[in-house]
Amino acid sequence: MKIKEVPQDAALLDQHREVTYAVDEQGRYVLAPSAGWDPANLANLQAWQLIAAQMREALKQVQSGQASPLLFHMQHHQMDVALLASYVGLYRWQVRRHLRPGPWKRLPEALRGRYAQLFGLAPEALDDLPKEILLPVALADEEGRT
Repeated sequence: MKIKEVPQDAALLDQHREVTYAVDEQGRYVLAPSAGWDPANLANLQAWQLIAAQMREALKQVQSGQASPLLFHMQHHQMDVALLASYVGLYRWQVRRHLRPGPWKRLPEALRGRYAQLFGLAPEALDDLPKEILLPVALADEEGRT
C-alpha cells in the first residue's frame, strides 16, 4: 500500500496512532502513522466488549460471594489461571484454590503481597473492588452511545 492509501479510520485509538508499513514515492518501505482501519477497529472493539463482559461477570461473582477478589483482578489484567500461577510462582491448583472466598480470607500476608505486587496494588487494596468497570477505551452501548 502507498503512503497516501494508509487507512485513517479513527475509532478506539483517539489521539494515538498505530504504525504500519507503506511504500513511499521512491518505492521503499517506510513506517507510516495510521489512525486505524475499520476492520481492525471492529475486531478490537469486539475484543474489548468481551473483556468488559468477563470483568462484569467476575465482579458479579465476587459481590455474590461465589469467588474471591482475585478473580476480578485476574480478569482485569487479562490473565488466566496458568499465567497468574507462573507470575506468582505457584501451582495452578493453588491459584484455583485462592479463587474461592474461604481460602482467600485465610491467605497469609506474604502470599497476598505477591499477588498485590503483581497487580501493582497494596496488599490491603486487593479486597477493594470498583463500583463500575473502567476500560482504556470508550465502548458504545447496545444503542450505539458511548
